[in-house]
Amino acid sequence: MKTDTLFTKPISKQFEFDADVAAVFDDMLIRSVPFYKESQSLTRRFALNALEKGGIVYDLGCSTASLLLEIERSIDERSAIRLIGIDNSAAMIEHARKKIEAYGSGIELYEGDILSFPYEKAQVIVSNYTLQFIRPMLRDTLVRTISDALDEGGVFIFSEKVVSEDPKLNKELIDCYYDFKKVQGYSEYEIVQKREALENVLIPYTMNENILMAKNSGFKTCEVLFRWANFATFIAIK
Repeated sequence: MKTDTLFTKPISKQFEFDADVAAVFDDMLIRSVPFYKESQSLTRRFALNALEKGGIVYDLGCSTASLLLEIERSIDERSAIRLIGIDNSAAMIEHARKKIEAYGSGIELYEGDILSFPYEKAQVIVSNYTLQFIRPMLRDTLVRTISDALDEGGVFIFSEKVVSEDPKLNKELIDCYYDFKKVQGYSEYEIVQKREALENVLIPYTMNENILMAKNSGFKTCEVLFRWANFATFIAIK
């Protein structure tokens, strides 16, 4: 796994999921997302709870397919579960393909737009730190599309960076997060560089805004499975 050193030099463009990011993405996630493995473990557990024989799981913004590989390792080969990853980054899909070939995996991968993908009816849809990169005017539409693509009783599990409704607390949450990144080996300079690269690219909602968005899009329940400071994992049930 290649170490993330992308922001040790001055940035020249806004953040995008290009070949440079894809090459270090697995390391970036572990070092940039607090309790990432624990959150992924919860996602896998609740996804498996919702799956039945012959069901479909979609991972929207699947990046390098790490979560789908974890789910695949936990299911019976005879269950005929289809695991489908979608990402609009050709570089991410390329890295994911290398992984699934190395593991002899049956995961299906598609380079495409999650806003217009022709979804089949699914039991589980997952989205890890993906909605926050969708423009707010399109985000509600995407979540409605996700709801429509799920079977009754199906689940949508999504992780997002969140903001607080209280400005003072929000600053404290951000400071807490930056301290976490420093412990992971990122310098103050790298943290500032990445923050500037993500400005107006990553647009987070509050916890309540995420829950309301899900409920307004056809989900009967939406709750928080896990939260650490300004990172949260939600489960919405149709």
